[in-house]
Amino acid sequence: MFRKVFSLAGFLFLVLLLAAGCGGSGDKPAGSQLPGTGGKTVLLNGAGASFPYPLYSRWIDEYGRLHKNVKINYQSIGSGGGIEQISKKVIDFGGSDAPMRDDKLKEAPGEIMHIPTVLGAVSITYNLPDVKEHVKLSPGVLADIYLGKIKKWNDPRITALNPGLKLPGQNIVVVHRSDGSGTTNIFTDYLSRVSPEWKSKVGSGTSVNWPVGVGAKGSEGLSRQVQTTVGAIGYVELSYTLLNNLPYALMQNSAGKFVPPSLETTTAAAAGAAASMPDDLRVSIVNAPGENAYPIAGYTYILVYKEQDDPEKGRALAQFLWWAVHDGEKMASALAYAPLPPEVVAKVESKLKSMTAGGKPLL
Repeated sequence: MFRKVFSLAGFLFLVLLLAAGCGGSGDKPAGSQLPGTGGKTVLLNGAGASFPYPLYSRWIDEYGRLHKNVKINYQSIGSGGGIEQISKKVIDFGGSDAPMRDDKLKEAPGEIMHIPTVLGAVSITYNLPDVKEHVKLSPGVLADIYLGKIKKWNDPRITALNPGLKLPGQNIVVVHRSDGSGTTNIFTDYLSRVSPEWKSKVGSGTSVNWPVGVGAKGSEGLSRQVQTTVGAIGYVELSYTLLNNLPYALMQNSAGKFVPPSLETTTAAAAGAAASMPDDLRVSIVNAPGENAYPIAGYTYILVYKEQDDPEKGRALAQFLWWAVHDGEKMASALAYAPLPPEVVAKVESKLKSMTAGGKPLL
């Protein structure tokens, strides 16, 4: 049934095995031993977005192999939790798919920088065991499903988009995130762009008042909920869709084309975004123009304080992030994340070089 998805998942596993032995050359400011640490262990704690969790876990494992005196922990608690904990300085770095709002940035006890790490697609997944092909969905239909206006899989508006595809009279079980989530921010940002009714009644954010549906915590929980509920529909990062062998919908983009979530279509959505990216690197790329652009995509960010309280930890963090956006990017594609365009990497380098401790540069 979704033969390409299954084979790709197997390919991802093989690539990960091969990647396990690769070294690194992107950490130019950092040697194998951290300057100023005296060889003692430096512990960095991070938490936040579940969207990039598979990739961050891979990065942390590989970086720990290369730099044995740096221990990094990252907890997948959702973007809302990441923003809250970095704002309170409970953690050393936060993860979020949703850029922090201006008011939240002003409330923080210091300047927080947004470091984009990779691009990801939010796929629409579903559980229809007898449907052998990818279901096609339009922006209006998807919005009305999540508004509770379309309740059956064989609704005329869905069948009109899928001629020749036998859709069941199964009830649609809407699944959404129950926790604060950057994936939710990208998804609801998209729905707000394509549906005036959604924008006025629900809006966008890491957490919203859902009109209908069942909540699930984290990308892992949402994936499991869809897998175990016949008739379910949900939104989840492409990496979770592929690694869990979930089917995905073809989404109609702003050019009227039905496109799959993929590295190529995600990159197409980001095309030209670098030139118009603001200085603080906070940007939305949902419903982007272009025939090949996948419409539900976005950057994911690591949140760090520009001025670090602890020079040793700050230097370790800056060096890890430098390595991540260079050598770490080489691991992104294998886990279905699109690497940063070179223009964005250059912008990130400037941000990382501005990190200080006691007013002194860390890189």
